[in-house]
Amino acid sequence: MGGWLQHAIIEPGKLPLLMFFLGFIGGFAFIRLSVRMIRAQVRWWPGNVTPGGQHVHHVVFGVVTMLISGVWVIAVYEDGSSTTGAVLAAAFGIGAALVLDEFALIFYLKDVYWAEQGRTSVDAVFVAIAVTGLLLLGARPTAILDVEDFRGEAPGWVRALVALLTLLSFLIAAVVIAKGKIWTGLFGMFFFPALLVGAIRLSRPGAPWARWRYGDRPKRMRRALEREKRYRRPMIRAKIYVQDLVAGKPSAEHARVATEEELERTVHAAPPAPHHERVPR
Repeated sequence: MGGWLQHAIIEPGKLPLLMFFLGFIGGFAFIRLSVRMIRAQVRWWPGNVTPGGQHVHHVVFGVVTMLISGVWVIAVYEDGSSTTGAVLAAAFGIGAALVLDEFALIFYLKDVYWAEQGRTSVDAVFVAIAVTGLLLLGARPTAILDVEDFRGEAPGWVRALVALLTLLSFLIAAVVIAKGKIWTGLFGMFFFPALLVGAIRLSRPGAPWARWRYGDRPKRMRRALEREKRYRRPMIRAKIYVQDLVAGKPSAEHARVATEEELERTVHAAPPAPHHERVPR
């Protein structure tokens, strides 16, 4: 284990990334435990922070932690030790976990932590964990820009073209994420064809892209709703069947009926955006 850590993590300079990864996972696990204990009203567990009756969401503590650790990293960048960098990276990871755990609050600008929309936060957290894991394994979306031969020997126009294509991939990823396909957008940074497919396909009906582009295009919104239900139906049916299996004898008919009820309850079209917010066609 020590040899692997030295060879795969410390020598390539990935120790701060590993500490960020561990801090992020630890921070997310702790805050999820904390909010569940608070919701269950466990008396010996510290409750919400409410100075003057104002509930302070943990995203605030996350932003403060990220700001302090981030500025500290910048301050000691030139002469700081690897130990200092690793500790600050872990602190930054904890802060990032607190922020992303309330990603839905930032995204929807309302407290939807325990609502259906709150699952967006969980998606964001698992995407961050997956992408950080890929980086630890060596996958890098801009790796070609860091290759010594590329930087030193490639003609200037080739380097400019590759840099432009890299920027284009980031822009396409932003479109894919705006379409509500968070996993596709971020994993597409490591596999470009996935980005193209995500950008071409319809937006999810509740995503910002659908709000901006489908508000006055009912046929496209209807297609997006039908597609969302078609792709989510097998996953929801499997989930309900497993729940029935744990609770008692599963029923395929119950799983089918319950699936349709959940789809009707959770899959909705985004409200149309005001005209000044809509993206020109």
